[in-house]
Amino acid sequence: MYPTLYHAFVDLFGIELSGLKFLNSFGFFVALAFLAAGWTLRLELQRRTALGQIANTTTTVTEGAPAKPLDLFLNGLMGFLLGWKVSYMLLNWGEVTASPPTFLLSGKGYFLPGLLVGLGFAYWMWRDAQKNRLAQPKQRTVTLTPAAHVGNITLTAALWGFIGAKLFHWIETPGDFLKFIQNPSGDGIISGLTMYGGLIVAGFMVIRYFRKHGLAVLPSMDSAAPGLMLAYAIGRIGCQVSGDGDWGIVNSAYLTNPDGTVATATIDQVRSEIEGHAAFYAHHFGSTESVPMKAVVAPSFLPEWAVAYAYPHNVNSVGMEMDGCEGTFWGDHCAALPLPVFPTPLYEVIVCGLFAALLWAIRKRLRVPGMLFAVYLMLNGFERFWIEKIRVNEPFLGPITQAEVISTLLFLLGVAGLLWLKRRASHGPEAAH
Repeated sequence: MYPTLYHAFVDLFGIELSGLKFLNSFGFFVALAFLAAGWTLRLELQRRTALGQIANTTTTVTEGAPAKPLDLFLNGLMGFLLGWKVSYMLLNWGEVTASPPTFLLSGKGYFLPGLLVGLGFAYWMWRDAQKNRLAQPKQRTVTLTPAAHVGNITLTAALWGFIGAKLFHWIETPGDFLKFIQNPSGDGIISGLTMYGGLIVAGFMVIRYFRKHGLAVLPSMDSAAPGLMLAYAIGRIGCQVSGDGDWGIVNSAYLTNPDGTVATATIDQVRSEIEGHAAFYAHHFGSTESVPMKAVVAPSFLPEWAVAYAYPHNVNSVGMEMDGCEGTFWGDHCAALPLPVFPTPLYEVIVCGLFAALLWAIRKRLRVPGMLFAVYLMLNGFERFWIEKIRVNEPFLGPITQAEVISTLLFLLGVAGLLWLKRRASHGPEAAH
């Protein structure tokens, strides 16, 4: 596993660039996921605009107006935060790179450089507005193509996706919410995210954006569908590469070696390992008797890590200490799971990548607006429901997980939407009422 790009570059290429410690592997792939989704959305919006499915819109802009006080304040605040943190980084590089997340979430920084940079940012904005200021500001109508909205749509999805992922995690694990209330911290905000929560909340807010800005909703949703599935697949690469805890249940056909590799084992050896790490398993599953597991031996054409992986050097340093790791470039990331698990993020990367390709392949064949998105909902729900059978997650309704409930509802919604849209297209809009 590679907690940051720094660890990846050292391990793969022997190149040590301490600045890369700031680039978390999971965050890097999430950024790539949003870029990929934005790219495919732009292509589809352009295509559907040419087909006449989505029309251009107009907006009114004001030219020659002075800078607004709120804009000056926000620009100055951005400059202050930048100067506050970067000045400390430059003068305390060794301390900062020892644990970048700790530094970024701390109150450490230099006030005076932050103040100067903040004032500079505010002055730069004020001066730029003054150069273009008119005695009488005028308004101008500007035509916007649907593709021009991609940047704002992506930002809307990113912001509300994070908020939704955090809220759904707290709903699923109220204990984490209570801990955060008792002891608020930056780590409590950025750790523990539920992907379905992000999808649902971001989806509602993006649809609201479509309506607010006059973009035809169903064709716009269709435009987003392939990119959403592709983004999910890329995001799961981040889960797999970083080892963020989003993995499967124990594969009881194997055990973990001291160096983090795996070896075949008997069920008695597996149970002995569970008892040997009783505190770890009791913390995660309530008791050593409640550890979910399934025995699957890798077929001859697959490597063992395809069915049993211990996530050595995982980003959260969860598990047992690995031999020969202390004092190396891995730093605090010297843990591997006591027993290997099914690498479910890897399976989701493959399945969702294929589903994204399928959606892209059929996007021109489904001519009824909304149908492609309905198929996306069905594929998304189908994939997530079945992966939950071998994935670690908190029970939500008895033995049923929150993701199983949501995935079932998404699949049924997709089926209902597909049938409704087909009937509507066959018999006219009045038949759907």
